[in-house]
Amino acid sequence: MVSFVHCAGGMRQARLIPLLIVRFLLAGGSAWAASEESVPRVDSEAELRALYEDGVLSEEAFETLRELLRTGVDPRTATREELYALPGLTWAQVDALLEHRERTGRRVEPEALVEAGVLTVEQLRRLRPFLVEEGAERSVSGRLRLLTAYAAMDGEAPPMLLHARLEGPSGWRGGGVTTLTRRRLGMVRYEPRSGALSAEPPGLGMHLPKLYVRWEGERASVLVGSYRLGFAQRLTLDTTGRPAPDGFVPDEEFLSPGMPERRCPLSGGGESCLSFGSEGRVTPDFRWTEGFRGVAGTVRGQVEGVALSLTGFGSYQSRGLNQYELFDRALCADPRSSSRACRAPDVLALRTGETASDGARFLSRSLPDVLRELAGGGHLTVGFSPRAKVGVTGWGAWPVWAVEGVALDFQEHARYPEGGGFGAVGVDAAWGTGPVDLFFEGARSFDGIAGRGGGFGALQRTVLGDGWRELEVVLRYYGRDFANPYTRAVSSADEFEGLRARNELGARVRYLHRTEDEAWRLSGTVDVWTQPPGGAAPGTVQARASARVDAVVMEEFQPSLWVEHRDKDLGRDGRGLCFEGSEGTRPGGEPIPCAGARYLLGGRVRWEPDEALVVVVQYQHALVDSREHPEGFQRDGRAVLDVRLRPSSSLRVHGRASWQDEDLSERTRLTQMLRASLEVAWEVLSELGVRARYEWVLDLKAPEGARTPPELAWHLFRLELEGRF
Repeated sequence: MVSFVHCAGGMRQARLIPLLIVRFLLAGGSAWAASEESVPRVDSEAELRALYEDGVLSEEAFETLRELLRTGVDPRTATREELYALPGLTWAQVDALLEHRERTGRRVEPEALVEAGVLTVEQLRRLRPFLVEEGAERSVSGRLRLLTAYAAMDGEAPPMLLHARLEGPSGWRGGGVTTLTRRRLGMVRYEPRSGALSAEPPGLGMHLPKLYVRWEGERASVLVGSYRLGFAQRLTLDTTGRPAPDGFVPDEEFLSPGMPERRCPLSGGGESCLSFGSEGRVTPDFRWTEGFRGVAGTVRGQVEGVALSLTGFGSYQSRGLNQYELFDRALCADPRSSSRACRAPDVLALRTGETASDGARFLSRSLPDVLRELAGGGHLTVGFSPRAKVGVTGWGAWPVWAVEGVALDFQEHARYPEGGGFGAVGVDAAWGTGPVDLFFEGARSFDGIAGRGGGFGALQRTVLGDGWRELEVVLRYYGRDFANPYTRAVSSADEFEGLRARNELGARVRYLHRTEDEAWRLSGTVDVWTQPPGGAAPGTVQARASARVDAVVMEEFQPSLWVEHRDKDLGRDGRGLCFEGSEGTRPGGEPIPCAGARYLLGGRVRWEPDEALVVVVQYQHALVDSREHPEGFQRDGRAVLDVRLRPSSSLRVHGRASWQDEDLSERTRLTQMLRASLEVAWEVLSELGVRARYEWVLDLKAPEGARTPPELAWHLFRLELEGRF
C-alpha cells in the first residue's frame, strides 16, 4: 500500500505528515474494526443524531445504529452477521457469544456474557439499548409511537407520524408507518403544449409508505410488504446498510424533520408564492426511504452436513425522483450531451382545470410516484461451516414510468442507469479459521446504456484479530461502467454519475486495539483510492486517514482525541487550491474537481460522576484549503456542550448547545450557527412514555455584507408518545 501512495509522485513531505502520524499509531496498535465506531452510551435516536452531527459517527453508522435501536437485536436468535452489526463487537467476540449461546441452550443473559469474558462491563452498558432482552412471555405484544414537530413560524398543521409494531405467537410479526404530510407534491402529469411536466401544489395528505407482515420459523421465513435486503460484502445487492447483511429485514425506516425549508417551493417568488402565505421557512415533513415492496422469503436446510439457504424476492415499488434526475428521451438521445433539449423538464404548479400559462415552476422538488419499479431476484448460500460458505446472487429491475405522454429516462448523474432494465449478478465466498476471516465478492452489472451495457466490480476483505484487537484490510475495484444502484459496498464518498461504488480502485486499512480493562482504546483508518484505467480523471490519487484515542483516566473521567486528514489529490500541493466544489470546467463543460486538503484535530471529554449526571465537552478545529485564502488555510471551528441528567429512574433531561463557524476569519460567506436543545423524557408508566424536545437555531452571519442574508431564529418543538403492550 505504501508503494501505491508513492506512485502518485510530486507530493511534498509536508503533505505526508498526517499520513505518517496515522501509520505510527497503526504500528502501535490503533484503528478500528469493520463494524466499530466509537459509540458512547445512548438511549435515544436524538442522542445518536447528536453523535452524527458531532462527527463521532459516520452517516452510514448513524443510519445502521438508528435502525438497530428501533428494532433491537435478540442475542438468543441473531445470526453471526446480525450480531456483528452491534457497535464495538469484533468477529472474535461474536464467535465467542455464539459458543456461549450453544453451551447454555440459547439462554443468553447479558450479565452472564460479562462473567464468561465475552463482553466487558462497559461494552454491555453500551450495547444494552440495542439488545432485545428476555422478558415476560406474552402471546401478543407491541409498540406504538406517535411523533410530531412544530415551529412557531409554521402557521399550518404540523407533520405527524405513527409507527406501529406488533409481535404475535408462532413467529408472526407486523408493523407499519403512516404519516400526515403538508409539503408533498400531488400527481405528476405531462403538458404536451408546453413540453413540461406539471404537479398539483402540496397540501394535506395521509400516506402509508411502510406496511409488512412477517412469519419466521425454524427452517423458513417469509415477509409480505415493505422490506430491505442484502448479502455477502454488499457488492451485488444491499439496501440494509448493515456491515454484514444476510437476508431480508422489515423496512420501517423514516426520517424526522430537519432544518426548515423554504416555504414557497416555486422559483422566482413574488405573486406566484401568494398562495403559500408569507415568505420565510417552514418545518419539513417526515420523510421515508423507498426500499422494496412485495414478497421475500428464505428456506434453509441441510444435506449431508452442508447448510443450504435460498432467498428469493419480488418487488413492485413506486419511487419518487428529483426533477433534475429526468430528461425526455424523445428530444434527447444522450443525456451527456450539452444540448438544451437534454436538460431536465420544467415542472409547472397546476391545479386541476388550470392551463400551462397559469402555472409557476417548482424549484428542485421531489416528484412522487413518477416511477414504478418491478424488481426480483435471489441468493443461494452453501455453507460448509459457520465461517466457510459460498454464494450466488442475482437480481433485475425494470422501470415503468407512471407519467403518460412523455418518454422519461434518467439523467447521467441520477442514481439509476438510463436505457431501460438493469441488474447485477455476483458470486461471494467466506472462509475463517482461528483469528483469520477472509471474504470475497465479485459482481457484473447490466444495463441498457448505449455502448456500455454494464461493468465489473470486486471486493476482497481480510480480517485478523481476537477479542481485543482486530485488523481489517479491504481491496476494491469498481469499473467505470459498474452502474449498480443497489450496492452499498465499501467506497469513498466521491460519486461518479450518481453512484459512489463506481469508477474506483482503492485499499482501506482499519485496526482496533483496546486493553482488557477498557482503560485505553486506540483506533484508526487509512483509505487510498484512485480511478481505474480509463476513468474520468486517471492518475488522481486521493486519501483519507484518521486516528482516535479514547481513555478512561478514572471511571468518571473519559477523554478522547482524534485527528483526520483528507486529500483530494496527493499529486498536487501548495496554497490556492480548493477543497469544496470545483476549480473550473474543462472545454466540454465538465467540472474540474478540487484538489485541496483538509486537516482536522478534535478533542472530547466525558465526565460522569454517577449515573445521574453526564457532561460532555467537545471541540474540533479544521484547516481547509480554500481559494478565499490563497496564502494559508480556511479555519473552521465547532464546539459542543452536552449535559444529561437522570433525577429518577423514570425521568431524563438532556441539554445540548453547539456552535459552528466554517470560516473564523469572516462572517459573511459560509455557515455560522448556534444551536441549542432541551429534551425531557418521562416514563409515565411502565407501558407509556413521553418525550418532548425544544430546539433553537440562530444564524450568526453578519446582517450586512453577507452573500445570503442571515435566517431568522428558528424554534422547533418535537413531541413523541410511546405506548407498549
